[in-house]
Amino acid sequence: MPRCRVAITGFGVISALGRNSAEFWTAISQGIPGIGPIEVIDRAQLRFPNAAEVHGYRTEDHFAGERVSLLDRFAEFGMIATREAVRMSAIEWTSALRERTAVVTGSAMGGQTTEDVAFWDLYRLQRSRVNPLSVPRIMTNALASHISMECGITGPAFTLSTACSSANHAIGHAFWMVREGLVDLALTGGSEAPLSFGNLKAWEAMRVVSTDTCRPFSKNRSGMILGEGGGMLVLEPWDAARARGAEIYGEIIGFGMSSDAHHITSPSAEGAGRAVKAALADAGVPPEAIEYINAHGTGTMANDATETAVIRNVFGKHTDRLAVSSTKSMHGHALGAAGALEAIATLLSLRNEVLPPTANFTEPDPACDLDVIPNKPRAAACEYALSNSFAFGGLNAVLAFRRPAA
Repeated sequence: MPRCRVAITGFGVISALGRNSAEFWTAISQGIPGIGPIEVIDRAQLRFPNAAEVHGYRTEDHFAGERVSLLDRFAEFGMIATREAVRMSAIEWTSALRERTAVVTGSAMGGQTTEDVAFWDLYRLQRSRVNPLSVPRIMTNALASHISMECGITGPAFTLSTACSSANHAIGHAFWMVREGLVDLALTGGSEAPLSFGNLKAWEAMRVVSTDTCRPFSKNRSGMILGEGGGMLVLEPWDAARARGAEIYGEIIGFGMSSDAHHITSPSAEGAGRAVKAALADAGVPPEAIEYINAHGTGTMANDATETAVIRNVFGKHTDRLAVSSTKSMHGHALGAAGALEAIATLLSLRNEVLPPTANFTEPDPACDLDVIPNKPRAAACEYALSNSFAFGGLNAVLAFRRPAA
């Protein structure tokens, strides 16, 4: 079966930048960070006070009945994003389409909030049992399962968990499934809710979280800022989308992945570079065609310098004509959901001809000698872009996008 072009016909977001894709894009396109004091738990016992939190979120505003007891916060975010994406795509469900639709989600941590509560009950309160629904709330595949049940999807549904690359791996595999004709539609993305006390203390111990804010590529960067949220996309064959009159918001044209085989936490420029090259080869475009890169850009000393080396190694002299920014400076590092938020940011950047800035930028670092679009958005009509995700464990996943075209 010949390969087909893959259109994006819907997307949905919930993050610290807003409760839907319109609010998300307003903040991203204006360079407005969603980073602030942690409110979901008592931050007094943490070394870092800030995160990119979905402030004021209430489960009951979105879910009722049995769903309230079955969903962890991470799955709730994914469901909210899915509902928006499905509405936007105006899918007309049939039993045949439901059998030919895939659900592919990503999450690094799954139901951390539920797990934290269970451990508190056992070890702090000395209770003899936990909530009997703890396992179905904690399991990382919970989102994929709930999407399939809510939409009546009976095709393949599964979850990929590759730390910070989870959503990019999920989107990439869903893209391949649609492109190769294995399915006729895919709902894909990622979600994460890592702001539980136990998990934050674990991150605190790693000493990679900033005590103030995320300043990717700045000389005085001091670490990442954790974020939460969910992002989901609807993918379908280009011709099928055109035939049903769907609006096409963009196109995924390539996916590449690699493993560093190097170190459990330290990044490798060689390993990540292989994923970038693989994405370009899969897309069938030369490096010189890429005009914008949504960087992994965590704000740590090691990551940003390594990613700069990756880009320079792959793109050579073309690097000086590349625009690069890290939207983690605004929506935080949402771990397994990060790639989904960044995919949507990249998609909207191409569609709206505005490149998001690297917010909070202060001082150039010679080790990060890229055009990082400091602090202010930039009008630019780009055709091709990449979105990078490089995870702990040396697991890399890169997506290639093209702006809407006939």
